[in-house]
Amino acid sequence: MTITHTRTLALLPATLLLTASLQGASAQAVPANWNSAALASSTFVILDPQIQGNPNVVSAQQRQGVLEAMKRDSAGAIKRRYPNAVIAADPATPGAVQVRPVLVTPSVLAPWNKLTAQLEFRMPAGNNVILKQDFGVLTLWQKQAEAANYMYDVLAQRLP
Repeated sequence: MTITHTRTLALLPATLLLTASLQGASAQAVPANWNSAALASSTFVILDPQIQGNPNVVSAQQRQGVLEAMKRDSAGAIKRRYPNAVIAADPATPGAVQVRPVLVTPSVLAPWNKLTAQLEFRMPAGNNVILKQDFGVLTLWQKQAEAANYMYDVLAQRLP
């Protein structure tokens, strides 16, 4: 009897958190063209990536390499998710979905800290959608040169 009661109490906070997150998600309006069919045939423009948080956790040379990888690998992840999509270079491309890769860094790169990878989508109608996920520093360190590729592939799998 006590075990059942303990399990019920342990599940209750998780249930409340899930309910709260679903209510928050339903409150945010999703653009009408935010669906698999529309995105699969869209043109995407990858805007210059940004590093937010503490940009000095890496050297200027490393930072430049990270920014280049973010732009290249986010485009690759979108193309793998939607093989018929077009990746354009010109931000003024009419009707293009603009995508900005963002990396939010912790104050220090300790193995237990997390980085947040984001893809910020600006739809042609002006709506914004942000996909983001936290990644452990240790996990990304283990991916080495494939870290940005890994992060953006994980995010792209969450696209409709």
